[in-house]
Amino acid sequence: MSSNDEMYEELLQLSGKAALLGSCGSVLGWDRETYMPTKGAEHRAEQLSLLAGMVHEMSTAPRLGELLDALRDCRFEGADAVVRQANVREMIRTWKRAVCLPGRLVSELARVTALAQQNWVEARSSGDFGVFQPWLEQIISLKREEASAVGIPAGGEAYDALLEEYEPGATSSEIAEVFSGLRQQIVPLLAAVGDSSCRAPVEILHRDFDVSKQEQLARAAAELIGFDFAAGRLDTTAHPFCSGMGPGDCRLTTRYDGTFFSGSFFGTLHEAGHGLYEQGLPAAAFGTPAGTAVSLGIHESQSRLWENLVGRSRAFWEGFLPRAKQIFPESLGDVSLTDFHFAVNSVSPSFIRVEADEVTYNLHIMLRFDLERALIDGSLSVADLPVAWDDRFEHDFGIRPQTAADGCLQDIHWSAGLFGYFPTYALGNMYASQLFAAASQQLGDLDRQIREGEFQPLLTWLRTHIHQHGQVYSAAELIQRASGEPLSDKPLVRHLQERFSPLYGL
Repeated sequence: MSSNDEMYEELLQLSGKAALLGSCGSVLGWDRETYMPTKGAEHRAEQLSLLAGMVHEMSTAPRLGELLDALRDCRFEGADAVVRQANVREMIRTWKRAVCLPGRLVSELARVTALAQQNWVEARSSGDFGVFQPWLEQIISLKREEASAVGIPAGGEAYDALLEEYEPGATSSEIAEVFSGLRQQIVPLLAAVGDSSCRAPVEILHRDFDVSKQEQLARAAAELIGFDFAAGRLDTTAHPFCSGMGPGDCRLTTRYDGTFFSGSFFGTLHEAGHGLYEQGLPAAAFGTPAGTAVSLGIHESQSRLWENLVGRSRAFWEGFLPRAKQIFPESLGDVSLTDFHFAVNSVSPSFIRVEADEVTYNLHIMLRFDLERALIDGSLSVADLPVAWDDRFEHDFGIRPQTAADGCLQDIHWSAGLFGYFPTYALGNMYASQLFAAASQQLGDLDRQIREGEFQPLLTWLRTHIHQHGQVYSAAELIQRASGEPLSDKPLVRHLQERFSPLYGL
């Protein structure tokens, strides 16, 4: 074994230990959002703060820097040379960021966000923004410090330094330009839908849907598309999420409403899409970039693809509606396929992002993107956030939230310090449409496969083109390799027009 090989193996061992310790924090974070008693919040915050500090210390150890510096210009040989090269490249990128962050800041962010999330739950439940305001002010102050520490790109803004953590290489100005172009195409479609005389029979989704039966159906759907429950589980929480703890352990969460069908069903499909990505990452590469998702935009593409491109398609319900009727014979027994498909694809401005239709969803993201940029650069104060949110929402959607729970308190992201995360949802919609179009061309009659419940071909295609590569290729490279074209909004716009024009007689 050469000295380079020996150094590389040592690098993997150090990286793996840090990742293993980090996964312990993930378990504690999942437990906090699902089963932890509320009075345990302060103790849990201290636990997470301690773990975050330890992980940061391991991730910035001098020896790790020495190894990366020695391997920086190494040209590996052999079958796994590309993977080794990518691991070193991406470890250098993340190490450079980590060493800029003071350990004190990392620990404090973990402690404050753990407490803030508990206070966010209380504030959201009561609709009282005042409960959460001081916590959000603390978080924004810490995130500004983080941006300053890691370095603001030349000609950029503090927000760019935060965005880099979720969508490497992206800048706020580039995303703003993409969003502007997408908005110009979405708004006319939304206006045309609003002018249409066609109305979806959404009342059929607001009937009696026993929660235990909803869980049974949602779990069946997740299992049908390929989620492995021997390596995962499904639980309830205030705000749905997916947490990949490591090989063989992926946790999905959802929430239920006994009088509304869509929330839990499509929410579970969404999180299962994330889970399929986590379960598709190479287990042997855990703790390295090659075993880690490439970006949040690509991660969101997987959840949005299964939730919308598959789960809201007519082909899916041609096969799955009979099963839903068996579980809910009284609530769905009289519902036709045409009515049900139209109902789950109803387009109408609504307050809650996670329940938004495909046409308006990206407007929700654009609102959050603009507001959080303003919060970070200081042009918007936290105290003014509720009114700013409501004003912008009324301008974009024509309706005004009556409580903060339906407005700026509806998402968990800011309480978790995830500034820079929201844009990845819209990017995910674009990635998803482009990937699905490419898969449809390469897999033949994908509609027939979906109708007949044959999801393995599509899942295998995603495993081959996305999941198995981890961070070996960038998000842009993955899309180019999978579809033959760079990222474009055209597949998304085409999908929206093809799905909603017939439904609304446009």
